Amino acid sequence: MPGLSGRILVVDDNKVIRQLIRVNLELEGFEVVTAADGAECLDVVHQVRPDVVTLDVVMPRLGGLHTAARLRSDPRTWDIPIAIVSACTQGEVDNGESVGIDAFLAKPFEPTELVRTVGMLVREGRQQREHPGDEGRGGCPEGAGGGAEHEGAGGRGEAPRGDMAGAGGGVSEEAAPGDGVESGGPAGGEPGSGGGRAAG
Repeated sequence: MPGLSGRILVVDDNKVIRQLIRVNLELEGFEVVTAADGAECLDVVHQVRPDVVTLDVVMPRLGGLHTAARLRSDPRTWDIPIAIVSACTQGEVDNGESVGIDAFLAKPFEPTELVRTVGMLVREGRQQREHPGDEGRGGCPEGAGGGAEHEGAGGRGEAPRGDMAGAGGGVSEEAAPGDGVESGGPAGGEPGSGGGRAAG
């Protein structure tokens, strides 16, 4: 998928997973900024102005679903597409739909699925901004739960539930958590040379 572009805010308390997501997205042309938890995401989202936010579910200070609800209730961020990248349970999926999550990607994830999902959300987000009020969230920030009248996750209508299945492999939640906002190119200590998976 050459020619992908967009700014992605990656939120995960696990530094190794943040770096893995960053490397795979940067290799495809995305600009990536990272945050270590939901509170940090909310601190930087207005400066970063991302096209898509990816969120882990279980994080210190503020978890992913609460962060998503806060993003949906803010008139400045209510329309940013949100993807959960986590070892999701069915209950988390149901809760995510109620706060307007647009896509789910289960850990361990395939890098190609990550890139495909983020690319799809960037395109849909741009279409939504160019044609407000068409489909999706209906152009109304007060509807913090999103337009769940469509099938799929969170009302965009095309976020496949199949993303939950994952494809096997080895991104693990067990590496040491990182800290701080990271931006730019791959930093030291990145897992592999990109495109692969981190071993558990």
